[in-house]
This record gives sequence, structure tokens and C-alpha cells, in this order.
Amino acid sequence: MTVTRIASLSVTLLALVALTACGNTIRGVGNDVGNVIDATQDAGRSVARSAR
Repeated sequence: MTVTRIASLSVTLLALVALTACGNTIRGVGNDVGNVIDATQDAGRSVARSAR
């Protein structure tokens, strides 16, 4: 293998690793937002029950 071939494969591998990490981060943010929405809805229900 030539140096340019090894370098291009290394760059491709690093790009794939970076994209995978970004995908996991975006998925985690989506889960966090979902949890915030659930907690807000639960708090609203609790206030509504207390007001009765």
C-alpha cells in the first residue's frame, strides 16, 4: 500500500467514527427532549389533580 492510500483510508475511517458519534449524540438529545416533555406533562397533570 502506498502512503496516499493509507492516508485516504485513515481519513475515511476517522470520518465514519465521527459520523457515528454524531448520530449517537443526536439520538441522546432526542431522548433527553422526550424525557423533558414527559416530565412537563406529568407536572401539569399533578397540578390539575391538586386544583380539583
